[in-house]
Amino acid sequence: MAQTFDICIRGAGVVGRTLALLLARERLRVALVAPAPTPADAPDVRAYALNAASHALLHSLRAWPDARHATPVLRMEVAADQDGAVQFDALTQGADALAWIVDVPALEARLIDAVRFQPQVEVLDAPVAAPLTVVCEGRASRTRALLGVEFDVTPYGQTAIATRLECELPHGQVARQWFAPDGSVLAFLPLGGPAGNSVAVVWSVPDDQAAQWLAAEDDSFTQALAQASRGALGALRMSAPRASWPLQQARARRWCGRMPGPSAAAWVLAGDAAHNVHPLAGQGLNLGLADAQALAQALRERESWRPLHDLRPLRRYERQAKAALLPAGLVMDGLQQLFARREATIAALRNWGMNGFAHSGPLKHWVARRAMGQLAR
Repeated sequence: MAQTFDICIRGAGVVGRTLALLLARERLRVALVAPAPTPADAPDVRAYALNAASHALLHSLRAWPDARHATPVLRMEVAADQDGAVQFDALTQGADALAWIVDVPALEARLIDAVRFQPQVEVLDAPVAAPLTVVCEGRASRTRALLGVEFDVTPYGQTAIATRLECELPHGQVARQWFAPDGSVLAFLPLGGPAGNSVAVVWSVPDDQAAQWLAAEDDSFTQALAQASRGALGALRMSAPRASWPLQQARARRWCGRMPGPSAAAWVLAGDAAHNVHPLAGQGLNLGLADAQALAQALRERESWRPLHDLRPLRRYERQAKAALLPAGLVMDGLQQLFARREATIAALRNWGMNGFAHSGPLKHWVARRAMGQLAR
């Protein structure tokens, strides 16, 4: 007899697998659609900055990577293009860490293992019919397009270049970020545990510079990074290839609806299929994981007589997730737009504002707690 499912999740990335595990806890039968693996052309150099809420969620699912692949951040230092600077530290916030820098392949491997041992989840290579379909396919979601959902995209005119570095000096569990006068943003994220000296790099550069830096010799590239980072970690050596992707702010106009056809089945979006934000504050995956948690909660708390395809709890999830996305999106978009301006008066104003924020006390504390995921959605 053919297997029947309560929910079909299209997309088996971090958000999709996390959601599958959460729904399995509710004794729901989940079909998780994962494309057939293909040989990787290059190692995955991505790393995520995960906040306390994401840390707690993944721990509860037994999917948190080991200490070698999840480095606690004790301090964050942000430097503007002149004398502006802001620092955050875990001790001041009364926390064990501001965030954890997590190696993407290690996190994905833990989630794959957790799903493998969850009998309520079956991994398939093609979608199946179910009362509810959840679309977690990422920013280029094919299903979202087939459903006719408009995805409003605002390009930033920047490309993110990611790689890994071995540094002369230890990172000291400090995440560092530098804004440059041309609007580029460089981040060094600590890897390899507390005593490590390797970092994940995300360098957001204007689109017209991306090809130059992607094609540059390793020595030229690391010299540029050393200059942009003001020599903070000494001599630098590349330890991985470079990857890149265009940066954008985007949001789907609708996050839920009815599947095409005569059935009453419904669909809903989560993660990057629903929204994209600039990586400068490292909140993209945290927002996606919060989507998974909010959707699982909405389905768990629906009235017992409501079927899974009832749109009312799905719309409740949509409202909650959009409300959580709004402040994060506004802050990150505002910062990117502010530092993209090159006028001298604007530069002086933003550096003055950054220094004012650094001494703002309660406001700085509130922003830090929200970024850490310690304020309610």
